[in-house]
Amino acid sequence: MANRCQFENSSDIGVFSKLTSKYCLVTIGGSENFYSVFESELGPHIPVVHTSIGGTRIVGRVACGNKNGLLLPNITTDNELKNLRNSLPESIKVKRVEEKLAALGNVITCNDYVALIHPDLDKETEEII
Repeated sequence: MANRCQFENSSDIGVFSKLTSKYCLVTIGGSENFYSVFESELGPHIPVVHTSIGGTRIVGRVACGNKNGLLLPNITTDNELKNLRNSLPESIKVKRVEEKLAALGNVITCNDYVALIHPDLDKETEEII
């Protein structure tokens, strides 16, 4: 099933959300209509977590994850990290990495079996993935 939604006046919903088979992140500061689409379709099945990352709303661009974990850039604040760890199932490993390429969602694409990464990603980040 597919549903149409917008964040404010943008149709780029992947910038403002991150969806995996085990959880969904949505940015804060959106309209109730935006959230209602996620909550009604996903809420009965997986946690839908309202968050910012590094004080920004572009959670889909800066986060990368799958059913096993969530990788966050070093701009993620301690409070955001704590909120995410408390809101996601314990089986999800949440990790903040020191990475010069902070838009992890732009430089890593992955599913539950494989990850494709930007050639300039730090070796330490690659090992965590």
